[in-house]
Amino acid sequence: MFFSFDGIDGAGKSTQMDLFCDWLQEEQGKHVVRCREPGGTALGEKIRDILLNQKDVRLDIEAEMFLFMASRAQLVREVIRPALADGKVVVSDRFLLASVVYQGHAGGIDPDLIKQIGKVAVGDTFPDLTFVFHLDPQLAATRIGDQTDRIESRSEDFLSKVDAGFRMEAELSETRMELVDGSQSIDEIKNQIMKHAKGLMG
Repeated sequence: MFFSFDGIDGAGKSTQMDLFCDWLQEEQGKHVVRCREPGGTALGEKIRDILLNQKDVRLDIEAEMFLFMASRAQLVREVIRPALADGKVVVSDRFLLASVVYQGHAGGIDPDLIKQIGKVAVGDTFPDLTFVFHLDPQLAATRIGDQTDRIESRSEDFLSKVDAGFRMEAELSETRMELVDGSQSIDEIKNQIMKHAKGLMG
């Protein structure tokens, strides 16, 4: 089983992913493999540093998209597929949807083109369910504070497009995505996530 957590930064994604992994291990008895994008492999972590931390390096949106795809391709083949083959539950902090939204809906590249390129990167490996967190960008920004990476520090207009893009993609998907309102309490969100995960796992 493969789950991913995605959505605008500051909406509670990381907190809920921690709670979800604890629940899977402690209450469901699952062997959980956690990973993150970009990153999760030796190559991916080097790419992550370029993408998020090297603010003095010029990085056009097309190059940004391909770097994310390179990290993703390595993660799928080195970590995700082997874990799934061993019967483990994979939980990823972001996946292909992030590129569709950040470089697509917000960055200006055709989202359908990114999906096509993504199929080369991930093959037939897609999450069984993605929890998509949305939140008013102004509120999300106050939660993040001043410690922002290259992408988090972009304009409010960009982040508004990000949130709208995530909501649009979640609403278009009938089976693989669950939209999560990040303004709810931690317990409300946790219960929503567990409910949908239980339904999927049987």
